Amino acid sequence: MADQCCGQCTDKPVEPFSLSPSQNKQAGDGYVSVFTVSKMDCPSEERLIRLSLDNINPRVALEFDIPNRKAKIFHGDNFDEIQGCLESLGLGATFNHTHQIDGDHLSQAFALAKAEDERETLILRWLLGINAIMFGVEMFIGWFAQSAGLIADSLDMFADAAVYGVSLYAVGHSVRMKLRAAHLSGWLQVILALGALFEVLRRVVFGSDPVSTLMMSVGFVALIANILCLVLIARNKESGAHMEASWIFSANDVIANLGVILAGFLVALTGSRYPDLVVGIVIGLVVLNGARRILKLKS
Repeated sequence: MADQCCGQCTDKPVEPFSLSPSQNKQAGDGYVSVFTVSKMDCPSEERLIRLSLDNINPRVALEFDIPNRKAKIFHGDNFDEIQGCLESLGLGATFNHTHQIDGDHLSQAFALAKAEDERETLILRWLLGINAIMFGVEMFIGWFAQSAGLIADSLDMFADAAVYGVSLYAVGHSVRMKLRAAHLSGWLQVILALGALFEVLRRVVFGSDPVSTLMMSVGFVALIANILCLVLIARNKESGAHMEASWIFSANDVIANLGVILAGFLVALTGSRYPDLVVGIVIGLVVLNGARRILKLKS
C-alpha cells in the first residue's frame, strides 16, 4: 500500500499540520490518514492497534499493509486523539500524510468494514453447520462402533460447533469482545477434552471392541469436512482472535481425523483395541494443547 491517495481522495491534501483535519473539516467530509508503524511486522501488532482505537468516537475504519508497515485510518475530526493512541503503543508509529475525502468515500470505507463482517458471518455459519452435523454422525457411529477415538473426535466437533456459535456473536463487536469470545471457546475446549479423556478411561476399565472399517470410513469423511473448514477460514484467519481460534480448532481436527484413520487401520491389522484407545488419548491431548494456544491469544 503506497503512501499515495488511492483514488478516493480529493485534491485537498492537508499540509503537514499547519492546519489540522479538525480545523479544516467540511460538513459530511472525513479524512484518510496514513501512518508508518515501524514495529508492525505481524497480525499481533495489527490487533493491538485495532484495540487501541476501538473506543474512539467518532468511529474509525482501518486498513493495514503489514509487509510495508502502513496503517491507513479513515476518520472524522478526531485526528489528534488517533495520533495520540498510536504513539502511546510504542510501535514506532509516525504520521505520513492526511487527505480529505468526501462523505461518500468515508461511507464506502465503513461499508467495506461491514462487508468484511458479513463475510466472516457467512464463513462461521458454514463452519457451525459442518461441525454440528459431523458431531451427530461421529457420536452415533462412535457408540455403535465402540470407538473411543470417534467419540473423542465427535466431542471435539461439538466443542467446535459451540465455538463457532460464540464467534458468530463476536463478529461486528469490539476487539475486546472477540478476544473474550476466543477465550470462552478455549475453556470450552478444555472441558470437552477432559470429557474425551474420561471416556477413554471408562473404556479401558470396562472394555471395548472397536469396528475398524467404521472408524476409517467416518474418519475419512470427517477429514474432508475439516479440510473444507480450513479452506473457508484461510482468507480470514488473521481478522481477529475469534477467527484465529477457529483456524486452530480446524487444524487440530485434521490431525485428530488422521489419527482416527490410522487407529482404524491398526485395529484391523492387529485385532487389538489399544490403537483406538491411544488415539482417543492423543485427540484429547491435542485438543487441550489447542485450548492452551487459544487461551494465550492476546489483543
